Amino acid sequence: MNKVNIQPFLDNARFSTFHKKVLFWTAFIIIFDGYDLGIYGTVLPILMKEWNLTPVEAGSLASYALFGMMFGAFLFGTIGNRIGLKKAIITCILLFSTFTFLCGLAQTPTLFAVFRFIAGVGIGGVMPNTVALMAEYAPKNIRNTLVTTMFSGYAIGGIFSVLAGMYLIPNFGWQAVFYVGMIPLLLLPLIFKVLPESLNFLVKTGQTGKANSILSNLDPLYLPQNDTVLEIAQVVASSTNLTDLFKHKRLVSTLMFWVAFFCCLLVIYGVSSWLTKLIMTKPEYKDNLSLSLTFLLVYHSGAVVGAILGGRLADKFDAKKTVIIFFIVAAVVIASLGYTSSFLLYILMFLAGATTSGNQIVMNTLVAQYYPTLLRPTGFGWALGIGRIGAIVGPILGGVLVSWKLPFEQNFYAFALAAAISAVAVFFVDYKKEN
Repeated sequence: MNKVNIQPFLDNARFSTFHKKVLFWTAFIIIFDGYDLGIYGTVLPILMKEWNLTPVEAGSLASYALFGMMFGAFLFGTIGNRIGLKKAIITCILLFSTFTFLCGLAQTPTLFAVFRFIAGVGIGGVMPNTVALMAEYAPKNIRNTLVTTMFSGYAIGGIFSVLAGMYLIPNFGWQAVFYVGMIPLLLLPLIFKVLPESLNFLVKTGQTGKANSILSNLDPLYLPQNDTVLEIAQVVASSTNLTDLFKHKRLVSTLMFWVAFFCCLLVIYGVSSWLTKLIMTKPEYKDNLSLSLTFLLVYHSGAVVGAILGGRLADKFDAKKTVIIFFIVAAVVIASLGYTSSFLLYILMFLAGATTSGNQIVMNTLVAQYYPTLLRPTGFGWALGIGRIGAIVGPILGGVLVSWKLPFEQNFYAFALAAAISAVAVFFVDYKKEN
């Protein structure tokens, strides 16, 4: 019997066309994932006026999608390895693409909220499974770079949502930006055909033929024999129950990931949901939707650069230190947002996006590499699910702050504090420990 451990094939593979395919399609999915979530911040001022929403009501409406994302991350993060990462991803695309489209048909806030919740289930569920799939196939020496590059699609989706809003809202109404969310659904048959299943899942479920085909793509010199038996590494083959997140001295790190995700996503969704509205409260920008959307565009652009730069720094130096430094910069930058105007405000917005949304993407790779492969969707899904509680709180907190009519600069203090707490939490993560 010829036993073959698949892990060296995954870790030591040369970057090839196969990896490019996985990177392209997972990034494509994440782009529309980010687009579908980001469009609410784009249409927020329009919906408040059309449906006569108070700031608190508007913040609560934003949180329906985020609550759905929390549920989706818990659900699909847990079952992804049981049904297969590919099946989980396809199911989530079907949910978020269909119901984002239906949001454009909603005539009332209640129906809109229901559609956003169901779309949120798909948005939240696809993330842990795409990051698990990309992290599994990425060669070890460039894993941080590939995962952060893939997840930078989330910020690109945010940029796409702003650009779509700038063009579509004046010409076709706010509904049109939701109709664009139908694109992944139309391409679903192609995605199903070209996206590979998790190699670990194929081996675990005895699908040896498909697994051998993928191994041949990873290593052209690989020639399976009749007596070849594929094996998963012992460290990879641990169980995938929720309780395993706290075993083998993972307790503190798991809890600290949860705290960091909660605070970081509170900042991201609080700021991105209310940035346009807050900017429009400044006298020099009053009621200027186009200019406010430009600031949001700069914020999302910073996230793309921050994610890619952070990934490179994480591969070259240290992922944990990179995340901590980014969060410290974020706390300073966000606290300073209210004290500047004009060109300097653009710079600060860019840095805020790089060190919050971009840094969240780098932190995703930290989680992906901390947990064993088969535990990765559960670990990442639960960190993301707990983080979604922060994402729910963020827009509501923003609505409360706006309703208090505080001086402009004071609206950002709470978000700066949350970024600082994230830095402290990551400091206590022992990500180098053997699992």
